[in-house]
Amino acid sequence: MAKKQVQETKSKRQQVREERARKARQQRLLVVGAIVLVVGLFVGLLVIPAIARNNAPVGEFTRVTPRSLQNVDGLSIGDANAPVKIDVFEDFKCSACQGFNESIEPLVISELVDTGKVFYTYRNFPFLDDGLAIKDSDNAAHAVMCAAEQDRFWDYKLILFTNLNFVSGEFSINRLEAFADSLGLDTDQFSQCLAERRFKAEIDADLALGKKMGVNGTPSVFVNGVIIKPGFVPSFEEISAAVEAQINQ
Repeated sequence: MAKKQVQETKSKRQQVREERARKARQQRLLVVGAIVLVVGLFVGLLVIPAIARNNAPVGEFTRVTPRSLQNVDGLSIGDANAPVKIDVFEDFKCSACQGFNESIEPLVISELVDTGKVFYTYRNFPFLDDGLAIKDSDNAAHAVMCAAEQDRFWDYKLILFTNLNFVSGEFSINRLEAFADSLGLDTDQFSQCLAERRFKAEIDADLALGKKMGVNGTPSVFVNGVIIKPGFVPSFEEISAAVEAQINQ
């Protein structure tokens, strides 16, 4: 009789242990489930808006007529052996850069580049979206490099500044792809290039070079490595005077 009672006691203890183990497993599963749910919500809050922005409707935009430019070599124009080198650092969300491209750069090209005095190079310096969730500056910089891959950098630069309206999210992936299509680019190649961020190293190199040279705003114009009118947008006359001074040296 005593032996039977001992066995029953052991059996009850075993049941209690098993019940406790079962409840512990349930609690662990609940905790893991809660963690997965929280992580999923957090990722959703980050990813879903980004997907929505990238897939936002293209909307209306202004198409451009490609310019006729001489001696184009990727992001540079002119004679590589010209006596003066001009480097311009810009951000595609920069209002001053937009104005520079509309009124000053065409004069620099026609009066200084096409005359053999200047070798002119564009440098990406996307910084205005630093710390922002919406990466218009970065997106535009990557897109223009993908256009450059198809030898259409200058046309794509023109359509970006022409359609710059300073609205958040205006350079969504869909819209950038629509720009490329309007210019007759191979859109499959362009889209793959953009998705891969294929030219990140080149953009990062321009950023690093700009910081090394002292760029703290855009546009920053350098004539033979010397910044012209730092903190301000130089006029064509000021650029031309700096070029002539270098030639006369």
